[in-house]
Amino acid sequence: MKNKNEVGVYSEKTFEDIKHINEYGQEYWLARELQSVLQYCQWRRFEETINKAINACINSGWKSEDNFAFVKKNINIGSGTQRYIDDIMLSRYACYLVVMNGDPRKEIIALAQTYFAIKTRQQELIEKYESLTEDQKRLAIRKEMKRQNAELASAAHKAGVITPKDYAIFQNYGYMGLYGGLAAKDIKDRKGLKKNQDILDHMGSTELAANLFRTTQTEEKIYRENIRGKDNANATHFEVGKKVRKVIKELGGTMPENLPTPEKSIKQIEKEQILNENNLLDENVK
Repeated sequence: MKNKNEVGVYSEKTFEDIKHINEYGQEYWLARELQSVLQYCQWRRFEETINKAINACINSGWKSEDNFAFVKKNINIGSGTQRYIDDIMLSRYACYLVVMNGDPRKEIIALAQTYFAIKTRQQELIEKYESLTEDQKRLAIRKEMKRQNAELASAAHKAGVITPKDYAIFQNYGYMGLYGGLAAKDIKDRKGLKKNQDILDHMGSTELAANLFRTTQTEEKIYRENIRGKDNANATHFEVGKKVRKVIKELGGTMPENLPTPEKSIKQIEKEQILNENNLLDENVK
């Protein structure tokens, strides 16, 4: 199955097209259909990738049977003859593990990694993510960004990014990769922010999600490839940011520097939330 949009690149809809919903309202994908989208010609090869994903699932502490359900599928083979073949019902998390263990030489794998990583991260952040308001999405992702930035800082420190100045430079390389060469100061200027204002507090949910993916993948790459040295860490952050930007372009998305800056900052939303909670508490006390 090769769904492409008008400009000839794969879109997010490709993966939504093959999504199924069971009688309990739970989403799942069939491995045979995912195999076709990910351009694996042989089931045997794709099955090897699935087995790696199952091991990764087990090693991460999740029950594989909750994410990989083996089923039999009845297919027509011509002349009215039918036979059963093996298939697997995959959860979104299972799909994420499959593409993370896929052939990195395939461009569609990079696209799938971004799609399932972001969607899985959203699902992990909070249930019923899609039903949240934009402000609620921003709060949820910003909270995760704070935690993730701390983990990225730890990984960078082990790689040799030691001083606050070193880390500021390291962060700038990540921004420059993702924002087409724009450093933190340039992004602030475009958003009309003051020097002491945090860029992340003035991003919409889409822009925050792209930055969250940048930080998670940089941290993992630093550990996975045992990156050492400030220069190598900076280059790694830039490379990951650039790849995320490339996938956004292939998806037909808006470049992060061109996304609108929300009128309210995260801090304003948090203050409003606290005020609403206090008002509700006062009403209940009366």
